[in-house]
Amino acid sequence: MNLFNGIEAFIQVAEKGSFAGAARQLNLSPSAVSKLVARTEDALGTVLFNRNTRSLSLTPEGQLFLKRGRVILSEMAAAKADSRCLALTETV
Repeated sequence: MNLFNGIEAFIQVAEKGSFAGAARQLNLSPSAVSKLVARTEDALGTVLFNRNTRSLSLTPEGQLFLKRGRVILSEMAAAKADSRCLALTETV
């Protein structure tokens, strides 16, 4: 499993407030998004969302991980951009 995909799915679910909304944003099925989040929870050893048939809310651990996850994805995007810039300057 790519943990970065799981973090991205988790953040989208938290921001959209639903697995279906996150799935639309990520061009995935709600089931695929649910599985990514579940695998991320398993990898972290904690529950990130309180789920029931009518509502979805972040656990305290989920609130903390949302902040950290945003930083992780931001840093990953910056690292990718830096790598691309470096590759471009080396080919010139």
